[in-house]
Amino acid sequence: MAVYRHIHINYWQDGFVLDLTPEEKYFYIYLMTNSKTSQCGIYELHRRIIETETGYNRETVEKLLNRFGEYEKIVYCEETQEIFLKNWIKHNKVVSPKVKKCIEKELSNIKSKELINLFLNECDRYGYSIDTSNINFDMGIDSVSIPTSIVDDSLEYDYGEKEKEKQKEKEKYKEKENDSKYVDEDKKYFNESLNNINKFKVLYEQNVGLINGIVAHWLIDISESIDYEMFKRAIEIATDKGKCNKGYISGILKQWSDNNIRTFKDLKAYEVGIRNRGVSDGKYKDEYRKSKYATELENEDESIYRKPTPEQLEEARRSFDELRKGK
Repeated sequence: MAVYRHIHINYWQDGFVLDLTPEEKYFYIYLMTNSKTSQCGIYELHRRIIETETGYNRETVEKLLNRFGEYEKIVYCEETQEIFLKNWIKHNKVVSPKVKKCIEKELSNIKSKELINLFLNECDRYGYSIDTSNINFDMGIDSVSIPTSIVDDSLEYDYGEKEKEKQKEKEKYKEKENDSKYVDEDKKYFNESLNNINKFKVLYEQNVGLINGIVAHWLIDISESIDYEMFKRAIEIATDKGKCNKGYISGILKQWSDNNIRTFKDLKAYEVGIRNRGVSDGKYKDEYRKSKYATELENEDESIYRKPTPEQLEEARRSFDELRKGK
């Protein structure tokens, strides 16, 4: 699980948020950024934790949970004390293989099958595919997938008290071992994400320019949704066109996204298709559309930025002298 969460600046202009009270706005941000949040948007959140982290009393916590349930923004499972943020997938893309792997691991630990089903329905809605082979939806299926403790309870084995204690110790040890593995995997995933973002940052600085806050958020978003090689290819195309800026590069990436190009392999196949169409038409088409910002830059009169010729300088001096004499 990453140690930070992104809140888009449009949050404050969202129609739903504008109608919330200050207390509700604060609570909604808390639900998206608290210490228990996960990559899939489902996580265990006890009321006592909410009280401690927000400073609200139990009555206020109950009121706010019920209110956001009525707003249909969350689903809270009383039995497992787990919460599902219904719009989480809408604002957090599930296209990166690393993100998918992290989500699939988290889902295997979710207790509420109802919340898992709601999450998978949201994934279907946005066209995301999730591997559910490691999720046990039906506790009545093949006993191979049933935890040992359940098998022991369902069959009339005559264990003595000492045997039962040994069994419990073994289960506790396995749980601790699994938890340590998950922590190591989370650290590894987080470090890999930072390294990936840094690669995008270095490539942008070397070929485009300095990075401000807006560009930094943009780089983080695209590093989670596209391959590094795709970003590199977009910069190469923008450089060849003499328009190596964020707007033009963003336009190229949008073109690929609109054509459902998610990996560098998809991109290579797409470019082969472009060349083949160019040959059949007797020409090679420029298939890379530009964003509105990139188009405005390209249409701008670039002659004003060019170095003037000696003749232009001489003519400017004469005009200046004539104006000065006229005064």
